[in-house]
Amino acid sequence: MTEVGAGAGSGVLVGGEVDDGPLFGARRDEGVLMSGHQLDDGGRAAGEARRRLGERQGAVVAALVGGGGVPEGFDAGRLRVQARSLVAKRRSVVARSRPEVAAAAGEELAVLFAAYAAERAEPPSGYRADADDFAEWLRRQGRLPAARRSPWWSRLLRR
Repeated sequence: MTEVGAGAGSGVLVGGEVDDGPLFGARRDEGVLMSGHQLDDGGRAAGEARRRLGERQGAVVAALVGGGGVPEGFDAGRLRVQARSLVAKRRSVVARSRPEVAAAAGEELAVLFAAYAAERAEPPSGYRADADDFAEWLRRQGRLPAARRSPWWSRLLRR
């Protein structure tokens, strides 16, 4: 066995011949990677592995933010705790970025935001969009008055 890495104790132990090509550090035993895939398969095995990894990652994300089922091999209780934690983080960001929305929700902010988040298959693409969507959700629930729209330049006239 040989150690490959930045310093003693920090590298990856590899055996057999060390490949210095694009798979540097991968263990080669008679032309087979440690994963069992042939090295000269034209990249098909790597592409298939990436596809499977992407599917599994998508399932984990769906379970965390979209209310999807718990993927095989994951602890359901821990996944629920992490999902609730992510909703709480989103709620705190919304409360900081739109304090008037948090004030309108009042003491029920946690319950209302959890209900809002549960209705969405996935969160919006940013914290501002999440805050705006939550405000609109509160309006539809009758918890927030309709937004007064005024031209951007009107605040210049108030000076």
